[in-house]
Amino acid sequence: MPNIGPGELILILIIALVIIGPGRLPDVGAALGKSIREFRKASTDMAEATRIDTSPLPPAPAPQPNVLSNPAPVSPSAAPAPTPEPPSATQTAPTVPAPVLIPPDPAQDETAGRTP
Repeated sequence: MPNIGPGELILILIIALVIIGPGRLPDVGAALGKSIREFRKASTDMAEATRIDTSPLPPAPAPQPNVLSNPAPVSPSAAPAPTPEPPSATQTAPTVPAPVLIPPDPAQDETAGRTP
């Protein structure tokens, strides 16, 4: 990438001054600076988000002793805590569709046309 020297920089500023005008040039410069800062911040955030953490995992905690094999002394004034019961599934009636009654077809019925 070629370097921009002082001559090229002055030429770019003169062209920007002619195109944009002296009144809006500071506003355009501030907006350009803000855009560059936001772009740098976004690229830094993206690089940090994609970086893989290679630190070692902390050691696992020591296993707790089995409570059943080492019961704690029970004081006479303390009542035992009730054991929670697991929630039971309630039985519901199965859904059965209602029967559909179809009236008999008189053309197929032999006794439909006769009267007693």
